[in-house]
Amino acid sequence: MAANELVAFRERWKRELKNRKEENGLVCVPSSSKSSSSRDHPEQKDLKKPRDTVKQEESSCTEDEGSVSGGSFALEADQPQYVSIARSLLEGRTSPLLDRIQEERTRRKRQYHNMTNMCSVSLQQRQPQWKVKKEEELVDQLILDLNEVNDIPFFDIELPYELALKIFQYLNCMELGRCAQVSRAWRVLAEDGVLWFRLCQREGYHQGVSVSSSPCWKSTLRDCRNSARTVRSNWKNRVGSVSQLQFELGKILCDVSSCDSFVLAGYTSGDVRLWDTLHWDSTSSFLKTNSLSANTHPRPHVSHVQINSTVAAASYEDGCVDLWSTETGGEPIHHYQIPGRIQALSLSPDSPVLVSAAGSDVRLDSANDCGYWRTVCETRLPKIVESLTFVPNQADQSPLVVLAAGEDVYLLNPQEEQPRTLHSVYGHPVTCLDASNSLTAFGVKRTGWAMHDGGNKIHVYSLETGKPTVCVGSSPGDFTCVNLKDSPPHLLVCGNKDRRVRVFDLRSSSSLVSLYAHHLGVTSVQADDWKIVSGGDEGLVCVWEMRMGTKLWEMHNRHPVRHVRFNTSTLVTANIPDDKSPRGACITDDDLTAHRRHRGVISHYDFSEDALSQEHILPICRSDYIDSSGYNYNINLAVPYDRLSGSHPSH
Repeated sequence: MAANELVAFRERWKRELKNRKEENGLVCVPSSSKSSSSRDHPEQKDLKKPRDTVKQEESSCTEDEGSVSGGSFALEADQPQYVSIARSLLEGRTSPLLDRIQEERTRRKRQYHNMTNMCSVSLQQRQPQWKVKKEEELVDQLILDLNEVNDIPFFDIELPYELALKIFQYLNCMELGRCAQVSRAWRVLAEDGVLWFRLCQREGYHQGVSVSSSPCWKSTLRDCRNSARTVRSNWKNRVGSVSQLQFELGKILCDVSSCDSFVLAGYTSGDVRLWDTLHWDSTSSFLKTNSLSANTHPRPHVSHVQINSTVAAASYEDGCVDLWSTETGGEPIHHYQIPGRIQALSLSPDSPVLVSAAGSDVRLDSANDCGYWRTVCETRLPKIVESLTFVPNQADQSPLVVLAAGEDVYLLNPQEEQPRTLHSVYGHPVTCLDASNSLTAFGVKRTGWAMHDGGNKIHVYSLETGKPTVCVGSSPGDFTCVNLKDSPPHLLVCGNKDRRVRVFDLRSSSSLVSLYAHHLGVTSVQADDWKIVSGGDEGLVCVWEMRMGTKLWEMHNRHPVRHVRFNTSTLVTANIPDDKSPRGACITDDDLTAHRRHRGVISHYDFSEDALSQEHILPICRSDYIDSSGYNYNINLAVPYDRLSGSHPSH
C-alpha cells in the first residue's frame, strides 16, 4: 500500500465513523422502511418491550457509541505516528525503535479486541449485518496491511552502508538480482559498483584493473559473459580466423614458444623471429643476434627459445644465449656463452629470470631493479640435466627451479647452497616434467620387474614439504608430456606413447578422462575446465570436449606437433620437423634451400571472430586446380584445365 493510498483510506474511515454517529437510530433503531415484519427482522421484537427498558438500552448504546467514537479519536491521535511508520516501511526502512513498534502493535491489537467485545452484543442484535461486515472489513484491512508491512525483513535505518555492503559481498549474481527487487534501499546496495567489480575479478575478467576503470561493472560483467559464451561456441564449431606465421627464408623451424600475444620462433639459419598477434600485421619482428654468432659462418642453429611478457631468450648450438626485450626488440640486452651444447632452457613466467643447463652445469641469471643482468647462481649436478622448469607465481619470492637429471629430480633455490633432492630411484629415469605454484609432477619410466607393479607412473610432490603427495597412472607406455601449471585446480593432464591422453584427479588419484588420441603417440597437451587440446607425433592437433570425452575437430600438418598453447580465445600450434638437414629438390645437390614441405608450420587460431574471412583461410584451401601449379606442394599439372570450355585434360 502506497503512502497516498493509506492517507485516502484514513480519511474515508473517519468520514464513515462520523456519518454513522450523526445518523439517527443507525445503530440501535433499525430503519422502518427496511423492516416490515418480525419474521424478516427479529429486531422488531424489541419494540414491544417497556419504554424504560428501551431507554436503558438506548443509553447503553449511546455509551457504547461514545466508547467506540472515543477509541476512534484515540486512534486518530496516534495515526500520524502509524502513518510515518508505514511510510518508512514502504520505502524499505524500519524505525530504529523496533521494541516500541512491537509494543504499539500489541497495545493496538488489545485495544481493538476490547472495543469489539464491549459492543459485540448490542451491535450483533441491533446493527444491520451489512454495516457490521463493512466496518469490520475496513478495520481488518488496515491492521492486516500494517502487519504485512511490518513483517518484511528490511535493514534497520541505522545500519551503516559499509556494513550492509559487507554482507552483500557474499552473494552471487542471481542472489543480488533477487535482493534488488525487495526495496529501494536494497536495490541501491545490490547494484553497488564495488560488488560487481569483485564479481568480475572472481570470475577471471579484467584482472589487474581498478574499480574506476568501468562506469558500470554490472554491464561489463554481462558483456564479458556474453563474449565468453560466444567464444566457447566458436571453439566447439571451429569458427574464427586461422593464420600461418610464415618466415620465408627457406630454413627449418627449430623451436617455438608463446606467451600471451607473443610468439617466438628460432630457425636453422640462426634467425629468431617475434610476432605480436595482438597488434596483428602478419609480419615478424627481426631480433638481431649477438656479434659473435652473427660473424660465424655458417651460423649456428637455434636450439631453444623461451618468452614471457617482458623478455625473450634464445640459445644456440654453440652454447651462446641471447636475451631481448619484447618492447624494444633489436639488439640483445644480455648475452653469455656456456661451454658445450645447451640441453635445456627455461624463462620464468613472472619475472625476468633465466636458467640454462649445459651438461651437468646449471646457471641462473636474473635482472635487478635497474635492468642489469647478473649471474645469481651456478651449480653442478651429478648427472646431465635433461629438462627443467620454473615454479610459477614466485614474483615476490626467490625463484625456484625444478630439474630432472636421469633418475633424480632436484629443487634449486638460489638462497640455498645445494639443490634439494625430491626424488631418486635407481633405474627409473624421468621422462617428462612440469610444476605448479605448490606441486611438481614428473613421469617415471619403470623397467624390469617394476613393470609388474602397474607400469609407468606420474609422481606428484609437494614443493613445500618435499614429500610425495600422490602417484597416478598405470600405463605400459612412457609418459611423454605432462601439464600441471595450466590445468584446472586438482587436475593433471598428460600424454603417453600408448596414444592416449589422460586427465587425473589428484584428490582421489583416479582417472577422469582417457582418450584414444594419436596413433603415433602424444607429444603436447593442455587442458582447461571444459576442453583438451592435444598434439601428436603424426602431426594431428585435436580439440576434445572433456565432460563428454568426444572430439570436436582436428587439424593436420606434416610434422610432429611440438608446441600447443591456448588461452581464452586463441590457440598457437607448431609443427616442428625432426630432420633439421633434409635433402634438397635435386638428389645430387644437398645445399639447396629447404623445400616448403620440410620447413615446419606455426598456426595461430583466433576464435573471437564470429566468421571466417577470405584472408584468414589456410593457403591449401585457397589453392585452385585451374592454376598450372599447386600452391602447397608445387606439383605441376601435365595439362591445365581448359578455363573456357571447362573440359578435363587429356591423358
